[in-house]
Amino acid sequence: MLTPLKQYRVLDLTNVLAGPFCGHQLAHMGAEVIKVEVPGSGDLARQLGAEPSLNRGKMGISFLAQNVGKQSLTLNLKSDQGKALLKRLVRDADVLIENFRPGVMDRLGLGYEVLREENPKLVYCAISGYGADGPMKHLPAYDQIIQGMSGVMSITGDPANAPYRVGYPIADTIGGMTAAFSVCAALAGRESSGEGCFIDVSMLESTLATMGWAVSNYLVADRAPEPMGNNNVTSSPSGTFRTGEGLLNLAANKQEQFETVCRLIGQPELITDSRFVERQARLDHRLALTEIIEEAFAKDSAASWEHKLNQAGVPAGRVLSVPQALDLPQVTGRDFTGCFHDVPGVNKDVRYVRTGFKVNGERPAVSLPPPRLGEHTEQCLRALGLSQEEIEQYREEGVL
Repeated sequence: MLTPLKQYRVLDLTNVLAGPFCGHQLAHMGAEVIKVEVPGSGDLARQLGAEPSLNRGKMGISFLAQNVGKQSLTLNLKSDQGKALLKRLVRDADVLIENFRPGVMDRLGLGYEVLREENPKLVYCAISGYGADGPMKHLPAYDQIIQGMSGVMSITGDPANAPYRVGYPIADTIGGMTAAFSVCAALAGRESSGEGCFIDVSMLESTLATMGWAVSNYLVADRAPEPMGNNNVTSSPSGTFRTGEGLLNLAANKQEQFETVCRLIGQPELITDSRFVERQARLDHRLALTEIIEEAFAKDSAASWEHKLNQAGVPAGRVLSVPQALDLPQVTGRDFTGCFHDVPGVNKDVRYVRTGFKVNGERPAVSLPPPRLGEHTEQCLRALGLSQEEIEQYREEGVL
């Protein structure tokens, strides 16, 4: 099994998606990830998902999706004993991830400066909506809030229906991926410096950072991006086209690809048509070109055109549903999803998404199913040297 982070221990104090997604990625790379949860309720994601019975049992599908490979320890961080136990855990940890609002951990007496005293080599990663400083730092932020504040919604959809939210929590996911990347970089840097650090991840800035061309066109050319629907802002014909059966994405971005499309649809004369003869002309006359292509595409299905275009060297692909995408032989044949059988607390198999990459032909994997709330509490505390009597006393006092 590919485990490049196997020597590292991560304390995951996060909830819902951005933070748990970060820990999820680190667990896939072999890190030991201990999820520290509130006794009795745990991560809010335990109560979210498409199956109400699982939500009631605190094993909601939203939780299952981002927490395979982790252990679960319950700890009341508002109690003095809980704070003391977290500090003991920090002494042997390499990374701590949290996604509270800025200042919450400091008010608990568990901020970076305090925990740094316990472990100078600790990599402390704080994920928040807007960052650890600035006039908006204390504002609450969820994915849709950040999608709106970042400008993502303003360029999603077409002029008739924008602004529109992206159909999955893209800002949360980007924030979590950014955090995982920064944690790995910090651990690599620690090998030479011997010191930990404080990482301040802003979901707003993480999302803006991925909007490269849209942001740069404004920064460099003072041209604000606009919603383009399913059209490519830089090229035509490039976008989504109707066919005789289904929708097709076409990306004829190069001159030779455009010319190939013209020949495939039986209209080579379009190549020398003054409206389409060069890139800017095709952009200026996008609607007319789209009309012509869709009229030709109506004679066959999206699947058939996909095959013909790709065979001719023009990138094309059907517009699929999520189930259709997961059923593609390309996906099923590369071990993209994993499965844990008859998971305790779920009482059935749990399929989950693995990483989007392989290393030397091997897909990173995890060995633990998503944990029940507090499933590993005793195991983790015994590793700290606590006796069974001490653990039971902590339970009675509401610390665990």
